[in-house]
Amino acid sequence: MQWFGPPNMKPATLNAELDVRTGGRYRISFTRDDGEYFEAGGTYREVVPNERLVFTWAWHSTPERESLVTISLKPDGAGTLMVFHHAQFFDETARDNHQRGWSSFFDRLDAFVG
Repeated sequence: MQWFGPPNMKPATLNAELDVRTGGRYRISFTRDDGEYFEAGGTYREVVPNERLVFTWAWHSTPERESLVTISLKPDGAGTLMVFHHAQFFDETARDNHQRGWSSFFDRLDAFVG
């Protein structure tokens, strides 16, 4: 909650409901500074603590466009290497939009842990 979301998000609007277990569901919502509301959710397909997280991803506005996120964590010297893979997009535009979105989220994560 301290780093998740785009840079143009109203921080007080971020809401996350997570049932982090295989078969569990999640829902994340936020509102941008311009007032536009976003909500995404899905199901956890694989949960291996401190190693791997696999979950479906779909925006509330296009639930039929479900994609798949895989996050792998590996020890790396004194830290941890995170490998993030988002696949099975509806089209190239969706892929490119998600790449921009996730990049901004990871910039916030980097600032948070750095």
